[in-house]
Amino acid sequence: MSISQRLIQGAPGRICTAIATLGPLGTRMPAPGTWGSGAGLLLYLIVFARVNKLEQWAVFLGMFTALAILAMAICTVAEKRLGKTDPREIILDEFIAMPLIFAGTETTNFLSAQNRYAWAWFLAGFALFRILDVSKPLGIRKLQSWPGGAGIVADDIAAALAACLALHVLHWATLFANGLGI
Repeated sequence: MSISQRLIQGAPGRICTAIATLGPLGTRMPAPGTWGSGAGLLLYLIVFARVNKLEQWAVFLGMFTALAILAMAICTVAEKRLGKTDPREIILDEFIAMPLIFAGTETTNFLSAQNRYAWAWFLAGFALFRILDVSKPLGIRKLQSWPGGAGIVADDIAAALAACLALHVLHWATLFANGLGI
């Protein structure tokens, strides 16, 4: 047995698998991808939602890049340990992709006491992501064929970016309609 195989089967492999599955969310809950997405929305609300627009981009670029690279490495180990290609138990990809959906939004306005529709934007973003993550349109499915953790994470990042674009279009359309008094 090689050193890398011993690491995958040993404690580091168990730790990576526990992180990649978000513990029991990926292994014991029905629809694990939805639970991972919900946990990612919670990550967004706790970490990203209260920063202003300029700070948000710096946070997204720095923290997201680090999280994505780390997630790819962790998912590669977990995939090998589980002995399956892109197993449904691995939900770290949904967890880290979810905050991207709200990139560039003025979330401080979403969360203000005056905005009674904030829940609708978060629900819309969540739903758009789940639809795009499951259906994998626009060539997103091809990203899954990348080897290891890169394929596991890349398709979710692409689905999150597509959901972000759709959410921005929806937001602009709403602002336009409100400006016209519709």
